[in-house]
Amino acid sequence: MSRHDDAGADLPPEAMTVNQVVDDVAAVLDDARVDSAVVYGASYGTYIASGVGVRHPARVHGMVLDSPLLSRHDIVIVRRAIRRLLLRGDSPETASLAPKMRKLVDAGVMTATATQVVATIYGYGGARLLERQLDLLLDGRKLLWWTLSRFTTLGNLPFRYEEDLVSRIALRELDYAAEPDGLPLDPAVAEREVRTQTAAFEDEPYDLPAEMPNFDWPTAVVSGGRDLITPPAVAERVASLLPHAVLLSLPDMAHSALDFHEAVALASADAVLRGDLAGLAARACTLNALPPRPEVRLLWALIAAAAIIEGALPIPAPLRRRLSCG
Repeated sequence: MSRHDDAGADLPPEAMTVNQVVDDVAAVLDDARVDSAVVYGASYGTYIASGVGVRHPARVHGMVLDSPLLSRHDIVIVRRAIRRLLLRGDSPETASLAPKMRKLVDAGVMTATATQVVATIYGYGGARLLERQLDLLLDGRKLLWWTLSRFTTLGNLPFRYEEDLVSRIALRELDYAAEPDGLPLDPAVAEREVRTQTAAFEDEPYDLPAEMPNFDWPTAVVSGGRDLITPPAVAERVASLLPHAVLLSLPDMAHSALDFHEAVALASADAVLRGDLAGLAARACTLNALPPRPEVRLLWALIAAAAIIEGALPIPAPLRRRLSCG
């Protein structure tokens, strides 16, 4: 819950474990004199929320698992989703961009490290913006790509994502930097190259596929159709394991409603609190149509405008390197 001890000093690395974070959640409930609560987890936080269900089930009134993780083996599903969508073009909206992606991979421009950037653009900007970015790269225009790469691989966001401490859990217990499989667009390679901290994988703390059938509280599983970080297939499996769950699938949402679609997050938590999972599922189309937070909309509108501007700028002949898509 905090990176500091009571004296304000950073906690030691050995204090960074999933079990200790889970027990911190229970300690906060104790301090607030709350017997049970709706536990909301997003992304990595879904593993923590599920851990509360494993170690402190009496404290759980209900649960929201937003863009969930299930196990370290999720990487197989993530790789498959990214490659089917962006390399094979299995979706109608990505069919035209897939040949361009393959050309950039073959040319060595689209490396495995770029997977996080690609997933971010597709998730929050959609297939149209991603294809426009691929066209820029094919035309030798890399300014926006460089900027987005710097933005999406930031290693530290105070109070939000503090990579120096989080990495111990991500790498040692959840195997974020899994063994590469040698194929294009591998998010495990991106994790290995972006992280400043290193730690060898040791052991996953829970067997959630075995534990989740024992969760006897209402659970909303929230999944974005454009999420390539924790793809819908993972959320579908999570929902299938839970005895009292509804899967809220939002085709136009990316990763993490809590961070980017707060109205969806609040609606999900409220429905779980009231025990109205059926009502939440019935509102899926309405919730999918809700816009992201204003600052998110503005950011991606500016990025789309920047892509148009970069495409119109002249490139000095010595710097131009045209890649044919044919």
